[in-house]
Amino acid sequence: MRPIIVIPSRLASTRLPRKPLADIGGLPMIVRVAKRALEAKIGPVVVAAGDQDILDAVSELEGVQGVLTDSSLASGSDRVHAAIQKLDPSGTYDVVINLQGDLPLIDPASLTAVLEPLENPSCDIGTLAAPVQSDWERDAEQVVKIACDFGDAAVTRALYFSRMPIPWGAGQHWHHVGVYAWRRDALERFVRLPPSALERRESLEQLRALEAGMSIGCARIEHAPQGVDTPEDLERVRGLV
Repeated sequence: MRPIIVIPSRLASTRLPRKPLADIGGLPMIVRVAKRALEAKIGPVVVAAGDQDILDAVSELEGVQGVLTDSSLASGSDRVHAAIQKLDPSGTYDVVINLQGDLPLIDPASLTAVLEPLENPSCDIGTLAAPVQSDWERDAEQVVKIACDFGDAAVTRALYFSRMPIPWGAGQHWHHVGVYAWRRDALERFVRLPPSALERRESLEQLRALEAGMSIGCARIEHAPQGVDTPEDLERVRGLV
């Protein structure tokens, strides 16, 4: 595999305006995410920005390339695709890791783990799952859950994603960590598909891939990193750095 890490980022966040530039311990959040990506040492790191201010923030970060993309793109996957088409139209990199720009505490080792499902040639997309550790985490609609079962394995197949606590009944639930390792051809196919019925219903983009028959493999990690979606999340992360 020849992976490249692409971090999609834009300023138009409704719950936390100008979120990528939020200060965390003296650094903009987007810089902290890019530094974590560099620490993984698995391939080039690119920030796919919808706004020039984001590119300015990472301009002096050695080892990170910035690409300006259309601010009106509908999703992070679209932004990642647009950036990789600009940077690598010939397909030198055959795996594209989509790292969300609001995960400033992501463990660099998780970016290696997300590649593990792709060791199975039948898997189109890799992602991450962490054990749900509280009733709140299980029931909160902002925490996406995965219907899957690892048993004693480190990698398994995702059967469904939901904001509801699935599957029903006693047993471990799994928190989806929204980092993706796309085979290049799977990403090309995905961005050309229209939004699917279940995607629209659950407001979860990954369901489009499942409905189209793509295979998503999950690598197990021990802890879901704290993301930043709200001012409260931001203050929580500031207390952890």
